[in-house]
Amino acid sequence: MAERVELWWARRQFSRGADVPYAVGTYREAWAPYPALIRQYHPELNAGITLTQIPPAADVLLLWQCEAGHCFAATPAEQRNRPGRERRRSAWCPECSTAARAPVATLGRPVAAPRRAKPPRPLRALCPKTPDLPTGEPFASLCAPRPASAVEAQLRVDVFARLEVTTGLNAVRVSRPFFDHLEVWPDILLPELRVAIEYDSTGRHGLEHVGKREDADRRKDRTLRSAGWEVVRIRTGRLEPLGPFDLQLSSIGRRGLERLVDVLREIRGTLLVDAYLR
Repeated sequence: MAERVELWWARRQFSRGADVPYAVGTYREAWAPYPALIRQYHPELNAGITLTQIPPAADVLLLWQCEAGHCFAATPAEQRNRPGRERRRSAWCPECSTAARAPVATLGRPVAAPRRAKPPRPLRALCPKTPDLPTGEPFASLCAPRPASAVEAQLRVDVFARLEVTTGLNAVRVSRPFFDHLEVWPDILLPELRVAIEYDSTGRHGLEHVGKREDADRRKDRTLRSAGWEVVRIRTGRLEPLGPFDLQLSSIGRRGLERLVDVLREIRGTLLVDAYLR
C-alpha cells in the first residue's frame, strides 16, 4: 500500500542506514523522458525531497501541482501511466482531464445530462485493405499514416540518400492483428536488410512514446520481429532504449546517421550492409 513520502523516506533511511538513502540525481535519467512530470513536481510539497531521489517504481504517494494550479496525490506509476491515448497536456492532471471531458454550460441553455453508459462495442473486423501476402512481406499500404514530423521526414530522406535500397514501401504484412490490421507501419523500411527504423521523441507536451504508449511500441516491435524483421529505434528526448539495437541521440545529423549504419552492420553484417551504401 502506498505511503506518504515522509514515511517512505524515513523507512528508507532506516533500512539503508543513511540520512540520505538516495543522492540527488540518482534517478535523473529515469525521469528525463517525462518533462511534464518534472514540471509538476515540487520538492517543497514533498518534504524537500527532489524527484531525482525517488525511484520510478517506488510505491509512495507524492504531491503534484499542474500548470493550472491543481494539487493532487499520486504514485510515480500512476503519473507515468496517466496520459493513455490522450494527446492533451491536461492528461497529466486528473482534475484538468475531468474538466476537459465535462459538459460546458452555455448562456441560456442548461447543461446536458450525462449520457448513459453505452454497452461494450463488438470486436472490430480487420481492415480488408491489407493485401494477401506472405508474413513479413513489405508493401505500399493505403492505410499507413503520413510522417508525424518534419524531423522524421528528413530522416527518411537522409537514410535513403545513404543507402541504395527500395523506397516507397511503408508496411509489413504480419501474422497477428495489430490495431485492427494485419500490417504494421514502421517509420522507415529497409526491405533488402529486413530492418525497420523508428523515430521516437516525447513530442510537444511530453506525451509521445511514454507510459502506455511505450507498451504499444514494445508490442509493435514484437510483432515485427515475429515476422522476421529487426527494429532500430532512434530515441530522443532522453527516452530509454526498448530493444538491443536502439540508439539514444540528442539530434540526428551526419554523426547520428553513421551510428545508424554501424548498427545495421551489427545486425546484418558489414558485407551485406556495405553493398547498399552509396
